[in-house]
Amino acid sequence: MKQGDVIGGYRITTEPTNANGGKCVWAFAEKGGAQFFVKRFLEPKRPRDDDTRDTPSLRIRRQLAREFEERHRTIMKRLRPDARGGGNLVLATDFFHEGSTYYKVTERIDTSSLEKPQALEPRQKMVLLKTLGNSLKQLHDIDVVHGDLKPLNVLVQRRDGSPFHAAKLIDFDDSYVSGKPPEPDDIAGDSVYGAPEWRRYMQRDDSVGAEHLTCAVDVFALGLMTHLYLTGDLPHHDKRYGSPADAVNAGERLDLDTRLSDAMLGLLRTMTARAPGSRPGVAAFLRTLSDPAVCALQHRRPGTTTKASPPTRTPPPAAPTGPAGGAGGAKPSASGPRTSRIKTNPRSTGRPGGGTAPRPPAPRPAPTAAPAPPPPAAPTADEPATPPSRPAPAPTEPAAPGPRASRVRINLGDRDRGRDSS
Repeated sequence: MKQGDVIGGYRITTEPTNANGGKCVWAFAEKGGAQFFVKRFLEPKRPRDDDTRDTPSLRIRRQLAREFEERHRTIMKRLRPDARGGGNLVLATDFFHEGSTYYKVTERIDTSSLEKPQALEPRQKMVLLKTLGNSLKQLHDIDVVHGDLKPLNVLVQRRDGSPFHAAKLIDFDDSYVSGKPPEPDDIAGDSVYGAPEWRRYMQRDDSVGAEHLTCAVDVFALGLMTHLYLTGDLPHHDKRYGSPADAVNAGERLDLDTRLSDAMLGLLRTMTARAPGSRPGVAAFLRTLSDPAVCALQHRRPGTTTKASPPTRTPPPAAPTGPAGGAGGAKPSASGPRTSRIKTNPRSTGRPGGGTAPRPPAPRPAPTAAPAPPPPAAPTADEPATPPSRPAPAPTEPAAPGPRASRVRINLGDRDRGRDSS
């Protein structure tokens, strides 16, 4: 294929290139006055119809060609351009072979340049992501896996007079019916955006079969792309691993940008889960995008935690108890007035358990013979000062706690001194 050639009725108008083409080359073409995008597959090669030999290599080539044709025609039947909501799907309009080479044709889409989607306003980001999500949902509703979801396969278009960008999903050459992917040697995709189970399938991990490659493969890639569109970067991971999927397969958690809203952090955490069944569907993705604030970035203060990564809370200290459940155990961490400790002990005696708690002293009869104590004098070396916080006319209490009997004796001594001084 070269510029000026006519292939299948399409005249090639640009020089073919392999840029971002994978196992194909592509060029723009013209037919009947309309512009098209033509892709030429480098493999598989279709055996000639007139080759009647029956060698092992020819049998393998014929089998691969049949599977290739069947997969592409099946996807084309399921993805019809006139389907409702298919306006943002750039679908194939023709698929044919010329000689031993396969070709695929789509309409040509002119796109505007959007180098930094993260610079858009939250509402513009929301619209961009919702158009992408709706296109992907249309695929998943008919059990079709895109299979190679990445920014290069999303064309961003902004119509004249519109303040919003729309995401157009392209390149369904690697799509397959959910649970029926190509063989590991033939399946395509990008390791950067590939899902954990896709990576293990390619590596022929016995724990992953074809039935495990479902629409959840696209959900993992959509989570990574959403993080890229909102922040300008993919989630970070340990550099020992070559891709996010490899890190997740090793049990690592991807490092999400904490500027994301709590709702978005929670959504992306589940979308990039290791287990396909733990990832939400695209419908849940779209429901989360119902509010533009979800797409806004916020600068959190250092040390601030998010709902996606809940902080470790220290439980409140337990009530002090003795070794057997009664009173007399460790003191509370904060000191308080003596009266609060006196009130606590009577309650402790009623608790079940084998501990022995001291009985509270019997109520002391009010003194009748002793006169009221005189106003406190200046403290001496033998007499402690009365704490200012102690309510009057409570008797003076020594600084160090002691049994109730000693306090009563001190109080009696105070009254004796009062009589001596009168």
